[in-house]
Amino acid sequence: MLDFNFSPFPVVETERLILDEVNDGDVKEVFELRSNPETMKYIPRPLVKDHEDALEHIKMIKEKIENNTGINWAIRLKDNSKLLGIIGFYRLQPENYRAEIGYIILPEFQGKGLVPEAVTRLIKFGFEDLRLHSIEAVIDPENYASEKVLQKCGFTKEAHLREAEFYEGKFLDKVIYSLLER
Repeated sequence: MLDFNFSPFPVVETERLILDEVNDGDVKEVFELRSNPETMKYIPRPLVKDHEDALEHIKMIKEKIENNTGINWAIRLKDNSKLLGIIGFYRLQPENYRAEIGYIILPEFQGKGLVPEAVTRLIKFGFEDLRLHSIEAVIDPENYASEKVLQKCGFTKEAHLREAEFYEGKFLDKVIYSLLER
């Protein structure tokens, strides 16, 4: 069974990005991401209502890292410290050597190849550093942008679960993509 340890926090870099810790100084951008119905469209979670909610979200991210139950990175451009997105591993399954990857990015940074760049780097981190055997992604079947990212990064569609989640009075479909360690 895997034993995750995210201390010290693993900062990783790509050609254009630095993926580092989300902190209280990012509250404005976290609020922007998590309160925007557009960026949250395919994420069945309540919108944050104010900076207080955003700080709570940051606190939850930090607690998961401290407990080694999940890890999120801030996505930042190397030449600008503003948080433009969040990416991470959720629902870690140490007994199955598996984790779920997820990401969210501000609308003005979508379509610039930043998410695939971050995902590619975290795939490497997941397999080499965390010693995962498989990485999954669970998306809304209508989230075509996310689907493109996953396909570009080598993920394979594994399942389409019909009405598998009940959220805000509706049953939602979800699609599972996965990637096995080569």
